[in-house]
Amino acid sequence: MEMAFKRNIEALDDIFSFIDNFIDNNEFDDAITFATRLVVEEIFTNLVRHNEGGLEHISIFLDSDEQCLTIKLQDFNVDPVEIPKAVPVGVDKPLSEREPGGLGIHLVKSIVDKLTYEYKDRTLTVTAIKCLGGK
Repeated sequence: MEMAFKRNIEALDDIFSFIDNFIDNNEFDDAITFATRLVVEEIFTNLVRHNEGGLEHISIFLDSDEQCLTIKLQDFNVDPVEIPKAVPVGVDKPLSEREPGGLGIHLVKSIVDKLTYEYKDRTLTVTAIKCLGGK
């Protein structure tokens, strides 16, 4: 399934409806439902908040087979972006010693099996793969 959503945090209700429809059609359990919603919300909000330029819409693609769930978000006509590095977030440090930012992507990386970023021709594609272990 693929759908485009307005580049606005207010689109999250429509996005969650889209995800729920996909989940219902695939009969995923609560853990996969939670992971899918969290991953899409975190990546979508990061694209809206941090990408310069961009069209009015961001595309979200969801697909699955027996082994994997694929979540892909594409942000079109955006300026080059700094791809998040695999820098560990100091979750063991007290709040006063932590750098702001990065916790959401850290959480996404801990939930999915693979997270990739590709920037080409002014399009940023973020793909998350979650192994299902047999629906």
